[in-house]
Amino acid sequence: MSQTKAEKPQAAPRSAYKVFRRISTRWMDNDAYGHVNNVVYYSWFDTAVNAYLIEQGALDVDHGETIGLVIETQCNYFSPLAFPQTVEAGIRVARLGSSSVRYEVGLFGEGQPLTAAKGHFIHVYVDRQSRRPTPLPLKLKSVLETLV
Repeated sequence: MSQTKAEKPQAAPRSAYKVFRRISTRWMDNDAYGHVNNVVYYSWFDTAVNAYLIEQGALDVDHGETIGLVIETQCNYFSPLAFPQTVEAGIRVARLGSSSVRYEVGLFGEGQPLTAAKGHFIHVYVDRQSRRPTPLPLKLKSVLETLV
């Protein structure tokens, strides 16, 4: 039985994403190698998606009955980002389930045509108190449908 070689991840164009959010890099984001440290990219994923959901009125982090818990993350890196630079985070939804969402985020250097990095994370939405999966609230679902 032969195995096929997995396709090498490729940078994505801006047209692959539905909405964008600007993020300013900070001095502390750079590491000893002069570029943004890999762990910061995951923070940007979370910031871009959650800020968008809050702005759309689809997420109430303080009082909402439903919260999203991350169950999986992944990122591919194509070119470095560094302080001082503005990052533009493109957001889309790749899969919308009854209680889970796969968000995909592309990080672009300001004005650049291709992602410097891209990745995903999966949220399972749960009841804040019981931490058991719960159907997506209608407002959240309607906002997410625009990102599919």
